[in-house]
Amino acid sequence: MTRHSSNQPPPVPASAREGNGAERSLSKDEKILAERAQRLAREPAAEQGGERLEVVEFLLGGERYGLETSFIREVHPLRELTPLPCTPSFVLGIINLRGEVISVIDIRQFFQLVAPGPAESNMVIVLQDAAMRFALLADAVLGVRRVPAGGAQPSIAAVTGIGADYLKGVTRDHLLLLDAGKILADRRLVVHEEV
Repeated sequence: MTRHSSNQPPPVPASAREGNGAERSLSKDEKILAERAQRLAREPAAEQGGERLEVVEFLLGGERYGLETSFIREVHPLRELTPLPCTPSFVLGIINLRGEVISVIDIRQFFQLVAPGPAESNMVIVLQDAAMRFALLADAVLGVRRVPAGGAQPSIAAVTGIGADYLKGVTRDHLLLLDAGKILADRRLVVHEEV
């Protein structure tokens, strides 16, 4: 053992000067983890090149929903809603949209979910196909986005309370994709009541 004077630092072992094996493998591990993170952050190949649906994303009762834009005619703030007597609870009333009378449906009540009344900040999404036209109530419209056509997981109807017939599936980020075509074709939304 050699003695050192008090004003000189103790010698550094050779393994520390050259970088010991633990430091080198940590750097190697970090590289491997960074590469894995980048691979996981990318969309799967099937989703990147596959067909994508353009959907309008909206909020309803704290959940995010999506409807294909091909069934959406327009989106407007809810204004001057006129209630209609002798209609089911899911029919909130009618609105006048540039001279055209359109019924407003609360899809939550149609699906038998808890549904508060409409608020001033609500929006309406006007759905239309060749045979039917009406507006759906939305708490807020978040925008338009593209989702992979085949990338949605099977529906979780038991969790959401929505019948499986109306739910196309759920995206990886928990967007519930509604089937606008089936909603428009549902004859239960046609009201034929007389006073």
